[in-house]
This record gives sequence, structure tokens and C-alpha cells, in this order.
Amino acid sequence: QVHVVESGGGLVQPGGSLRLSCAASRFIFSIYSMGWYRQAPGKQREWVARITSTGSTDYADSVKGRFTISRDNAKNTVFLQMNSLKPDDTAVYYCNAHHPAIEPDYWGQGTQVTVSS
Repeated sequence: QVHVVESGGGLVQPGGSLRLSCAASRFIFSIYSMGWYRQAPGKQREWVARITSTGSTDYADSVKGRFTISRDNAKNTVFLQMNSLKPDDTAVYYCNAHHPAIEPDYWGQGTQVTVSS
């Protein structure tokens, strides 16, 4: 059974940093595009960042310049370094694995990030 497990969430003050991790297993991690999404209370899930199998990255405008996505294929892990955090970044953050020719996508259970003083 596929496992996608996020970790690293928590409570942080505005301006602080967190590093999220997503560990994956039982699928060919290296060929998948990996992404981070988030869902704030009362809002729809939104895309945050993605990194392709070749290492290309892309970010939502709201996090560009503050968040950095990276991957370690040897460890089947994707990371999201979040700096200069704002209260609006408060959400449950989800890891996603996507391949254009393979169904379905894989999702983790999420990790809570709370930015508050």
C-alpha cells in the first residue's frame, strides 16, 4: 500500500520558519511530480508549490520568494522550507504525488501549520 506521510508542522510566530517533510513509499517516487497544497479553515484546498521529476519548481504567487520546495530521490522525500511565515499561511498542508500518465494521485493526511503570536 502506498504511503505518503507529512511531518514538520507546528505553531510558529509570524516571521518564523518551518520545514515540512513528506516521506513516500511503495511507488516509484523519482518519476512523480511532487507538490504541496494547503487548506485553511473554511477555504478550498489550494496549490502551493511543485517540483517535477527533473527538479523544475513552481510556486503560487502568495508564497513565491518565501517558500522553497526540494526533493531527495534517494530518500523518497520532498521538503517545503517556509520562511517569513504570515498568519495567512495557517492551514493544513498536504503532500501530493502526481504523474500525468498514472492514476490516481497520492495524497498524505496533512500536517497543521499555525502562524500566530
